[in-house]
Amino acid sequence: MSTPPSPRRRTPAPPREDVLAAAMDMIAERGLEKLTMAALGREVGMSSGHLLYYFRSKDELLLRTLEWSEGRLGAERGRLLTRSAPARDRLAAYVDLYVPDGHRDPHWTLWLEVWNRSQNADDDARARQAAIEGAWHRDLVALVAEGISRGEFRAVDADRFAARLRALLDGFSIHVAIGLRGTGREQVLAHVREFVAGTLLADGS
Repeated sequence: MSTPPSPRRRTPAPPREDVLAAAMDMIAERGLEKLTMAALGREVGMSSGHLLYYFRSKDELLLRTLEWSEGRLGAERGRLLTRSAPARDRLAAYVDLYVPDGHRDPHWTLWLEVWNRSQNADDDARARQAAIEGAWHRDLVALVAEGISRGEFRAVDADRFAARLRALLDGFSIHVAIGLRGTGREQVLAHVREFVAGTLLADGS
């Protein structure tokens, strides 16, 4: 009697975090235009159909990857903002973390693509994007309010100031991420330092 063939073992799918990390690495190394379901599948040893089963669409994959990246940034932001240091130093660290590293910064490249796709996003996707924005805003408001209470910052409306500073950071950060001439990272940081000194620091310096 012949021995029946043994069932073929299925290769286990990598954890979703590994897939998201691979997607982020591909954006960093090859650019967003090279991130396709087929290419990502080859990278992690999965079929594009298997990826679609987990993520439903490329839009969902991009948003999940952004949320994963933001989770890592959020942990770093929390570490920087809770350390024992003057509020002005922690504000400088917040700004430094916010502004892209340079042209084609992978996190900002992904952010811009998700923003662009959000025009046709459903309510759930919009709410998830708003949650990311809200975390940055709340942390900044709390830091400004703390600096005011300690006398390091002027008595401004913390929420309004945070909204204006983030609008400034967003505008400059887009310029850095797309490589607009004349708006390199160091130039942007200098502009922001000047804005903060003129509007927030108690001693104006």
